Amino acid sequence: MRVAFVGKGGSGKTTVSALFSRYVAGQGRPVVAVDADINQHLALVLGVDEEPEPLGGRLTEIKELLRGSNPLIPSAAAMVKTTPPGRGSRILRFADLPYTVATPEGPRLMATGPFSEDDLGVACYHSKVGAVELLLNHLVDGHDEYVVVDMTAGADSFASGLFTRFDVTFLVAEPTRQGVSVYRQYKDYAADHDVPVAVVGNKVHGPADVEFLHDQVGDDLLTWLEHSTAVRAMEQGRRFTLDDLEPANAEALSVLLKHVDAQEKDWERFGRQAAEFHLRNARAWANERTGRDLAEQIDPGFVYGQASLDCRPQAI
Repeated sequence: MRVAFVGKGGSGKTTVSALFSRYVAGQGRPVVAVDADINQHLALVLGVDEEPEPLGGRLTEIKELLRGSNPLIPSAAAMVKTTPPGRGSRILRFADLPYTVATPEGPRLMATGPFSEDDLGVACYHSKVGAVELLLNHLVDGHDEYVVVDMTAGADSFASGLFTRFDVTFLVAEPTRQGVSVYRQYKDYAADHDVPVAVVGNKVHGPADVEFLHDQVGDDLLTWLEHSTAVRAMEQGRRFTLDDLEPANAEALSVLLKHVDAQEKDWERFGRQAAEFHLRNARAWANERTGRDLAEQIDPGFVYGQASLDCRPQAI
């Protein structure tokens, strides 16, 4: 299952996504956490000393890996961030996800990486996030496998088709007008693309905060995390494990996991939206950039989901 955490900058989405990743791993489930935010803080919150290999710096290698023997994709240069898989593409199982490092409490971590010196002033961060989009396009994950992505802040997530690559999207919102403003914007955009959004309140201090969130987001409020002295201590660099978390906040993480587990995989929607956003990008810029009609990369005979594993190239 693929889970996205989105929200306003400063809402605590990185912290909540890290806590959720730790909680899921603590239930004995395999988890890969992905830092796809321009501010790379997920490793810090997961207690990792070794930074993962930046995906953004391995984009050409990732393209070469994923194109496999797909005859519709003659080279890595012909691939863009939305290029969908087809027959002959290398389809990844969960265990195949590359460039991960271990974390102390179980989740493995991937990261897009920060801007390099060469990027400053000339590159868009979405070129790095494109590596995550490609990997998710080519991934077949099971119901008991979890990819948890800390997304870029605010509505900037909509600058690519990555926002459609998830089974569940959690929007983290503080109980303030600024905190719920991104919710309204995200909700409107997501509704046009069949992307349901559930709200997770954060930094809640009492019943008045909960009432405010209910008034602002209604039934989309799934649960909330109270202001946590344990989390604050973790953010200040002190030792932290999930056993230090307040019972109410641990229960909120349990609610999130139950919500994720209740979802059904919709591979048909996944494939339809992959083609839709690939065609959008092809027309907008990618055809001109590559000098090709990238609509021809869509393989109408390719079937998404477990069936695609039957015709994938041999694993490396």
